[in-house]
Amino acid sequence: MTPILQQTLPFAPWMDPRTWRLPGIVPLTDDGWIATDDAYAGQMAERDRLILDAPDAVHALLPQGRDAAAELYARVLGKLATMPGFRIGQGQVTRPDGVTVTLDPAAPLQTLGRLVQEDLCLMQASGDQHVLTGAILCFPASWTLAQKIGRPLVGIHDPVEDYAGDLARRVQRLFDAIRPEQPLMRFNALVYDDPTLHQPRAEFVARPRPVQRLYLRSERQCLLRLPQTGAVLFSIHTVIVRTVDLDPDVRAALDAALPPEA
Repeated sequence: MTPILQQTLPFAPWMDPRTWRLPGIVPLTDDGWIATDDAYAGQMAERDRLILDAPDAVHALLPQGRDAAAELYARVLGKLATMPGFRIGQGQVTRPDGVTVTLDPAAPLQTLGRLVQEDLCLMQASGDQHVLTGAILCFPASWTLAQKIGRPLVGIHDPVEDYAGDLARRVQRLFDAIRPEQPLMRFNALVYDDPTLHQPRAEFVARPRPVQRLYLRSERQCLLRLPQTGAVLFSIHTVIVRTVDLDPDVRAALDAALPPEA
């Protein structure tokens, strides 16, 4: 299968201490929490395939998340109406790649998953934590939606080293403090030998250690408070580029930030 890749990396998080030091959350200074790039057509074709062929693997929505999903559905459609390449019609949207998607408000997350490159996760306050109540997750990087749905932030991050304790408390405070008018974002970066976008893995099953370090996979993750339900949207825009295509200085800094033993 031909890899679905971006031609360039829009941002190298390891080059800026603000975005590389955990949790690396910074303000989103524009309204670009939904974005398209040069891999749009390829990624959307793969999203269409996964949503059709493996719906239970890529979608989950708990009853308590339905109002938030409906709010997100309206919010994203309103956003797309302002973006080049999208044509909003009566009961349908034509995407920048020319594919027309029928709008189905009864299946809000699946519909949105066929319109935008971002994976969309809904986090809602429950007691003193935020719980994952719904998601369309086509491109997981070493985690599975079935194991995470209904769990709080700490439980979701169980396999992540160094998450518990102070870092977990800092992240929870950030979720509590997000304001609708000020979205936030963070980035991650990992090297892979396999460029496959859909890479689910069970908890505590390590991803294969890359030997050739052929691909750089980076996610831009945005956090947006939905004003009506108070849910937090956690969106994930995945970029995969060949490491040989990185600027030599950027590649050298990546090798230093993510050595082979990391």
